[in-house]
Amino acid sequence: MTQGSTTTPVRFGIVGRGWRSAFFWRLARALPEQLRLVGVVARSDEAARSVEEKWQVKGCTSIPDLLALEPEFVISAVPWGVNPGIVVALASAGVRVLTETPPAPDLDGLRDLWKRVGETGLVQVAEQYHLYPGHAARGVLLATGLLGRPSSVQMSSTHMYHAVSLIRGFLGVGLEDATVRAGVFHGPLVDPQTKNDGWTGDDTEKDAATTLATIEFASGAMGLYDFTDNQWHNPLRSRRMLIRASRGEISNDAVVRLADSRTVLEAPIVRRQTGWDLNLEGFELDHLSYEGRVLYRNPFPGLSLSDEDIATAMLLVRMARWSRGEGPAPYPLAEGCQDHAISLAMQASARDGGRPVAVSEEDWANAAASHQAAS
Repeated sequence: MTQGSTTTPVRFGIVGRGWRSAFFWRLARALPEQLRLVGVVARSDEAARSVEEKWQVKGCTSIPDLLALEPEFVISAVPWGVNPGIVVALASAGVRVLTETPPAPDLDGLRDLWKRVGETGLVQVAEQYHLYPGHAARGVLLATGLLGRPSSVQMSSTHMYHAVSLIRGFLGVGLEDATVRAGVFHGPLVDPQTKNDGWTGDDTEKDAATTLATIEFASGAMGLYDFTDNQWHNPLRSRRMLIRASRGEISNDAVVRLADSRTVLEAPIVRRQTGWDLNLEGFELDHLSYEGRVLYRNPFPGLSLSDEDIATAMLLVRMARWSRGEGPAPYPLAEGCQDHAISLAMQASARDGGRPVAVSEEDWANAAASHQAAS
């Protein structure tokens, strides 16, 4: 494998054949030296045949049929309501699992799933946003200590558990207890592009909801969540983020910091994108840098991948390394449970007029704390 010491492709399977499964199939095709998709479980013989025709991989109608193909890990990419049962079935068979987000639809489901498979250590969560090149570069810059200790993150980019993952990651708060307060506000907004329909040309104003929430962590760090309906796809709503630390801050790609007691420096995180104008290197990300230092370099040069594809491909490669004992766990189940528990607390607080909702003393956080203390 290009990203590790493994020399043969890692074999993996998928349960589900929806739009997200197609991402994994397409990236496996782009990385044949590292990843080999051996089979996909569909709900019927007809659907399995469709998988074989379109994707040129084995179509299966049951998990035992898929496991007979000896995958080294399996991705569960099915609707929220049925996902926990699939994850339990795979983990009970001793299989390493990468579950799509969220791992269960509600808090009771998260708790039950953890009780059934949490301590097996076999389950990872397909949370890829922290692997986006821009987010990864911001994380590297924070890790240098140039900006001091992060204290707050304002995130208006993606939704719910994904945004919580970014907030927790930039703050470095781990599985700390948190208190959430949230509200929902409405206003008119044109929404000309959607995930399912693409560009619709509809320029009528419609009611759109914006959710605002504060997340106060036990350590004193704070997150501010701001998301408007369909913000991912609506070109009339931009992405915004602000990471504040003790010696400076990152506002989107603009960085300000205190270099010494009398010197404030301002500089951007710079993206080198090839393929513009007369550049003939191919259209893709080359690297991201700050003050002449490369923070992030495209790990898949020559493939012309989008940032989403780079992040998802990196998640698959890390899952492959971990499956063979060649790297750390990419995103453990406990992390995904905590992300969604906080996002569910936001929904609960908003429904109840902004009352504070606590996320504390969950089994996955207690287990992580116990393991950390033991080590």
